[in-house]
Amino acid sequence: MYTASTVPVMDKLIIYQIFTRLFGNQNITNKPHGSRDENGVGKFNDINDAALQSIRQFGATHIWFTGIVEHATQTDYSANGIRPDDPSVVKGKAGSPYAVKDYYDVDPDLAVNVPNRMGEFEALLQRTHAHGLSVIIDFVPNHVARQYQSDAKPSGVVDLGQKDDVTVEFSPNNNFYYLPGQPFVSPDHGSGSRTYQEIPAKVTGSGSITATPDISDWYETVKLNYGVNIFDGSRHVNPIPATWHQMLDILLFWAGKGVDGFRCDMAHYVPVEFWHWAIRRVKQRYPSLIFIAEIYEPGLYRSFIFEGGFDYLYDKVGLYDSVRRLMEGHGSCYELTRVWQQESGDFSQHMLRFLETHDEQRIASRFFTNDPWAAVPGMTLTATMHTGPLLIYFGQEVGVRAEGAEGFSGDDGRTTIFDYWGLPRWQGWLNGGNYDGGKLSDDQRNLRSFYQQLNHLVRGSDAIQNGYFYDLQYVNDNGQSPGYDAHQMYSYLRYTDRQRLLIVCNFSNQYTYDTSVRIPENAFNAMGLDATRTYHFTDIFLTNEAIEAIGLVGVPLVLPPRSVRVLEIKP
Repeated sequence: MYTASTVPVMDKLIIYQIFTRLFGNQNITNKPHGSRDENGVGKFNDINDAALQSIRQFGATHIWFTGIVEHATQTDYSANGIRPDDPSVVKGKAGSPYAVKDYYDVDPDLAVNVPNRMGEFEALLQRTHAHGLSVIIDFVPNHVARQYQSDAKPSGVVDLGQKDDVTVEFSPNNNFYYLPGQPFVSPDHGSGSRTYQEIPAKVTGSGSITATPDISDWYETVKLNYGVNIFDGSRHVNPIPATWHQMLDILLFWAGKGVDGFRCDMAHYVPVEFWHWAIRRVKQRYPSLIFIAEIYEPGLYRSFIFEGGFDYLYDKVGLYDSVRRLMEGHGSCYELTRVWQQESGDFSQHMLRFLETHDEQRIASRFFTNDPWAAVPGMTLTATMHTGPLLIYFGQEVGVRAEGAEGFSGDDGRTTIFDYWGLPRWQGWLNGGNYDGGKLSDDQRNLRSFYQQLNHLVRGSDAIQNGYFYDLQYVNDNGQSPGYDAHQMYSYLRYTDRQRLLIVCNFSNQYTYDTSVRIPENAFNAMGLDATRTYHFTDIFLTNEAIEAIGLVGVPLVLPPRSVRVLEIKP
């Protein structure tokens, strides 16, 4: 039960994800399929000093600015020298930020003065750093927009596809995969455009080997070739494929701008050999820069950390999925034990934990819990179970619901990444650009206070930031502790020589548990404490509850539905 891994350096980052296009938008016209001018769009300049100060005070250490790099869009910027995109290969009026059309430029939607768009981003970068916050941006290595063409690339840079031999399906020297003799057919027949031609068709970003991808596929993107022949599975990475060099140049370009980290989209779709080669070279020049992998295959976790060189990986398939089931009322806390025992326990400091991102459904939506307060036990556990980083998606802290269809994005409980939109429940915090919560409801204000208290608990706790973890389920389940429901309750210790915590979470949305949480003698020994002594257990998080108990006798607790205790143990 005891995981005494080497105490790591400070990995307990608190990452605040901003979807940049939506964050500062005060226009809530919200016309389905509305244009930029109808529905408005947030700008780099909207993320002002007040916004950054509020995020810093909230407890964040990093901001992930999502959707910075220039991507395909249905908005016409040809007057600014930007080639328009055919609507039949753009999802939504605004377009997906993961259909990159120029790796060396930023999204013109986000600029007040489009010709100075890079200057406005660089000013945001400087503002963010001035507030003591680090900057993470997306690196999208697996696929690009179908009409990718860089008009901002530095001189001497070879554009993707520029030197490809399009007569063959695969060549290690090609950037893309081709289907010779087959024209691409877009599934988006409602766009009104029949002008886009792609002959031969390129393989779609998802890896679908077809010239006619369906509407649910990543049809607006094409897959990049890292030397893996997807037609027969063979690998050709020696000599180094052309794509490797080109993508390394892109990473170094943005690192040179001063960004502090990359969230690498669908990283497991790119061979781990590339990551080993590229991350090492980037860190030789920028040793403190961090790499986060979006990854959904637990079998690859170990290799992507220890071979690939990633600092952190998404913990979606393990912890998120287990916690979500508990929040929805059909999970079991035994799944939490399984996550650390069988999946990531010996490298948990590398796992980025979250309950919302742009890809996931909003907690408050009817597709999840329909109640933002349902997050209290799940978010507390997500933040405190291990030493790895934590992510909060903007709007999560005020209960944004994501209700209704916005355009290309349907009514699915997710905040759209494809459409121009304003978030009504976000406006109370935005408050005309003051970012002070002046128009929040009392319930929203209390919810945000919970998240801020949690962030400050994490940042102020040596045990949570640096401590060991000890799972207490095995000494409390199966009637060992009367009143303890091991399917709905989860208890564990976090401790260092300087601080010792007992954390107990009740995931039930209806039951109050009156129980006594047992701590075994070997756990007291591990904490350097005498199990026969009396200790004070004081909640340092939400209630200030104080309990006195003899170590081996157990800690008496009454936990209402969806409640938590973070009890500091002192003589």
